[in-house]
Amino acid sequence: MPANILVVEDEPAIQELLALNITQAGHNAIRALSVEIAQNLMREMTPDLILLDWMLPGMNGLEFARKLKSEAHTKEIPIIMLTARGEEYDKVRGLEVGADDYVTKPFSPRELNARIKAVLRRRAPQMTDDPIELRGLRLDPITHRVTGNQTHIDLGPTEFRLLHFLMSNAERVHTRSQLLDKVWGDRVFVEDRTVDVHIRRLRNALAISGHEDLIQTVRGSGYRLSVQHT
Repeated sequence: MPANILVVEDEPAIQELLALNITQAGHNAIRALSVEIAQNLMREMTPDLILLDWMLPGMNGLEFARKLKSEAHTKEIPIIMLTARGEEYDKVRGLEVGADDYVTKPFSPRELNARIKAVLRRRAPQMTDDPIELRGLRLDPITHRVTGNQTHIDLGPTEFRLLHFLMSNAERVHTRSQLLDKVWGDRVFVEDRTVDVHIRRLRNALAISGHEDLIQTVRGSGYRLSVQHT
């Protein structure tokens, strides 16, 4: 599943290079030349990761990172700081405000993409292209195929995203609201019960290979995908 990556960089040439690398890696690049522009964009969408330059006009990257991590709506968004500052003290400052990684300019596109992939794998595994296999159920994000015990399972796009998220976060309980945010997006306004409908469709589809019991209802909480045998 491609990630929406917000690039906050005030040098157009570097921003263009970053956006090109992100696109070539299979993700969507959203560009902002300043914190003000980034904040306006984030009123309409929540990125899956932010590449944030330290030196920016107006509010600098360090202050913006601190602000993002202090607000409930944005504190979970992973941040990679980009800067020409290579001193250990500066790196520590970036990490202390909540940045997930720190890349010093100049950097190679290969290194940056590796850092992005590592952060997404750690913080938002459903945004990576790594295949997942649990108890004979296999999901491949690149080919968009799901098989159960080598039997093809036909899923609609929403059920695929829902299964991908649940498999990426196995054993963790998610409320309906959390699933709506992560699978549908927090700017999509649908009822919580919509989740129940798609969970039922997903279970019905998984029944062909006997995997419907992996999707468990946790009374009073929500849903989880469990790989433990009951």
